[in-house]
Amino acid sequence: MTHPLIDRLISELGYPEIDLDSHDEFAAQPGMNVLFFAGDPEMSKDTTDVAVVLPELVSAFEGQLTPGVVTDTWGTGKTLKQQYGFSAYPSLVFVRGGEYVGAITRIQDWSEYLDKIAELLVAAPRRAPGFSIPVVTA
Repeated sequence: MTHPLIDRLISELGYPEIDLDSHDEFAAQPGMNVLFFAGDPEMSKDTTDVAVVLPELVSAFEGQLTPGVVTDTWGTGKTLKQQYGFSAYPSLVFVRGGEYVGAITRIQDWSEYLDKIAELLVAAPRRAPGFSIPVVTA
């Protein structure tokens, strides 16, 4: 399910819609790439708020962020969510050169976005959190 505010990111602002076929190429672009995992706006109340804030963040960081939108929550979104290991929608996942750098989940205060993104812009890539299964020995 989509929403006019999410559709606007793609149709008016030209953010690419990311699926499994386009993900690797998008994530490998130079610079900091931001994947907006919208989720289902009916289930995730913060989704439309993040859809409004994302263009403002792109503008505030003056060309340092390249955004893309993952709109398929149950297909592509589910597969990529498992890859990046975030826990809730909406999420902004930051990747540089195809490598995971970090994520911001749900809506945040403006100053928190600015501080966290500034940190991520200079952070080294790291392993995505992923989902872990505890190993028990008998």
